[in-house]
Amino acid sequence: MSDPVAAADATVAAIVSDVVPPATQSRDAVLVTGPWLAGSSSLIAALRNEMPECVFVEAGELAPDEAPAAAVFVVSAIAPILETDCALVDFAARCTDHVVGVVSKIDTHRNWREVLADDRALLAAHAPRYEHVPWVGAAAAPDLGDPILDDLVGLLRRWLSGTDMARRNRLRAWEFRLQTMIDRYEGEAAGADRQARVTALRTNRDGVLRERRVDKSQRAIALRSQIQQARVQLTYFARNRCTSVRAELAEDASNMTRRRLGEFEPYVRARIGDVVDEVDEGMTTQLGDVATELQLTALPPLPPPPPPDLSSPPVESRRLETQLMMLLGAGFGLGVALAVTRLFAGLAPGLTIAGLVAGGAVGLLLTVWVVGIRGLLHDRAVLDRWVTDATASLRSTVEERVATRVLAAETAYTSELAAREERESAAATDRVAEIDAELREHAAATARAVALRDRGLPPLQQALDVVRAELCGPASAGGTGSTN
Repeated sequence: MSDPVAAADATVAAIVSDVVPPATQSRDAVLVTGPWLAGSSSLIAALRNEMPECVFVEAGELAPDEAPAAAVFVVSAIAPILETDCALVDFAARCTDHVVGVVSKIDTHRNWREVLADDRALLAAHAPRYEHVPWVGAAAAPDLGDPILDDLVGLLRRWLSGTDMARRNRLRAWEFRLQTMIDRYEGEAAGADRQARVTALRTNRDGVLRERRVDKSQRAIALRSQIQQARVQLTYFARNRCTSVRAELAEDASNMTRRRLGEFEPYVRARIGDVVDEVDEGMTTQLGDVATELQLTALPPLPPPPPPDLSSPPVESRRLETQLMMLLGAGFGLGVALAVTRLFAGLAPGLTIAGLVAGGAVGLLLTVWVVGIRGLLHDRAVLDRWVTDATASLRSTVEERVATRVLAAETAYTSELAAREERESAAATDRVAEIDAELREHAAATARAVALRDRGLPPLQQALDVVRAELCGPASAGGTGSTN
């Protein structure tokens, strides 16, 4: 008698001679498996007692490259099977043709026949190969009586005594092998394993381009906003300082004394220089904060700004006013002297000479006092006008310096930002080029896989059709006899 395994291999080799045969080795044992709490452990123990001449194993007792001669799929009579249970059948019988379904615990569930019918329909709907799978009821460890295993034991003995089991199991292994190769070809051609990577690359590419556009717009808006804010704040600060120093110096001018007259001009120039320095320091700090906020390089410190060019206050050139005031003061003093003289003459006629002397002295003192006071008031008025002109010149100077510094900072920051944008744009372009290159590689790999599928799939499909035709032919008793 010819070797059934070799005969099955020859059937496939006649169509595809370059396919490696299945590495699965058939083991002369019956696999008993099923979902958790279905009663497979009790059933395998009962079968070992009923059929000691056969080897019964559970799923964990088989090596990865071993396939059982037959498979017993055990489910509970409590409820119909689920899709996960059908997947368990697929795994257990992937290289085994003879499969029997067993509804266990029929001694405690009266509706087990309805459950069995539902299980048969659900498993047949899962895959056409299971349309002719036989189903039996069993009770491995009933509460009363002997185990109910006659139908299952009789079926297994017929299978194990048949002569076509090894060939059909080999054909089923070939079916699984060929279907796996076809699925691999189809998967590689569809790029299923590369699709996630391609999707991620496209998303990354869109993200890089969108990030470049958003960053460029946001940085330009931020720079423009920060510069405008700095210009407004610095201008307000400069004007505010000029106004405050104007009020301060005007108050000092109104309280000026003759002794401090010579100290006023140096003091005013020093205060104006301080204001210029304060405004310049404020500009340096404000523009430095803008650079820090935008992550740019701060402008280098500039040399101290020159103070505004101020003329000296015209307090010396008042000769005509002095002469006029002396004339008016002399007249006022003469009038006071005459009044004092008459007062003395009226009180004591003998004191006329003393009255003339006293009146003259008083008149002279009043004349000197009036001339001095009028001169001091004149000088204060001149100094007040000079302070006004000086602070106006100061305001013009600091406003011009603010405008110049802010414009220089805007130009420098814009240039640096443009250089950064160019560098980042070049980096983004390189990144997009790398992504595009990888996408082209994936497209080329998919095209090669499609070509390989188109070239290798037809003979594999032809061999699979022949194997399934063999399996659909006259089967040994109890074989599944249909294809996936």
